Amino acid sequence: MAFLSTPFNRDTTADEVLRGVDLTGRRSVVTGGSSGVGVETARALARAGAEVTLAVRDTAKGAKVAAEITAETGNQTVLVAPLELTDLDSVRAFAAAWQGPLHILVNNAGIMALPELQLTPQGWEAQFATNHLGHFALATGLHHALAAEGGRIAALSSTAHLYSPVVFDDINFAHRPYVPLEAYGQSKTAIALFAVEAGRRWAADGITANAVMPGGIRTPLQQHAFGEDMSDEARAVYDAYPWRTAAQGAATSVLVAGSPLVEGVTGRYFQNSAEAPVIDPKELETDIEPVGVAQYALDPVAAERLWELSTAAVSA
Repeated sequence: MAFLSTPFNRDTTADEVLRGVDLTGRRSVVTGGSSGVGVETARALARAGAEVTLAVRDTAKGAKVAAEITAETGNQTVLVAPLELTDLDSVRAFAAAWQGPLHILVNNAGIMALPELQLTPQGWEAQFATNHLGHFALATGLHHALAAEGGRIAALSSTAHLYSPVVFDDINFAHRPYVPLEAYGQSKTAIALFAVEAGRRWAADGITANAVMPGGIRTPLQQHAFGEDMSDEARAVYDAYPWRTAAQGAATSVLVAGSPLVEGVTGRYFQNSAEAPVIDPKELETDIEPVGVAQYALDPVAAERLWELSTAAVSA
């Protein structure tokens, strides 16, 4: 399997990735499309001609963003629909309401580094439930629509996956100390493993699924990790981090979602608008923004185990 490179890099914007790409007639869903990277992802897809549905918790905010995107791009098919990823009934309702094919699903929404352990009513750690299980239920619920004309899934992972594999024996921190970034990292590893297994299971349906690391962008996502009361150590990281713009962060998402350069590519992990190499997580100790993916986030055995666990979790 050849390593996929592109003409783009970490400074490329989403519009630059899709320059010259015509997505007219393609239908897309962007979760969390009313803030941060989600807005820029939706904007770039709309500018390229795609129909875009912003799947969001706050539909009033989503409607405002949709109107702004339409005004800027001239695309009249920027839509809004309610979606609460921690509420499986909401996820099921969204999937059941979808009519016709779905060409692009961008699993963009997420929460990060909750300061205290929070469990859903079903007992799942909140970041794992939101970032992974909710999106898993959404993708499997929309499988028929994605399979109709060979859809693409861009699943947003993070460099933070290097903080933790999926700890199958204690996903919900019942027997180990809760560490916010480890919980976040576990959820982002789960997302990468989802792409691996979806890529395997759904290849015959013409569906591709790839994990995406958008890069560090100053958005509300970091409110817990880098809030006003952050420690001196966190402040030093925050000040030294090579932050990028939301438009740059959305570049890798739209590459996977809409570029002909990744046609037929599946089950891989992308960063800086290219496939990322496998690295040792210990690189976190010396590199503030490591480029690469841990082998455990691509492990097919773990990916299959997680799929079975997730199927049971969202069916309960």
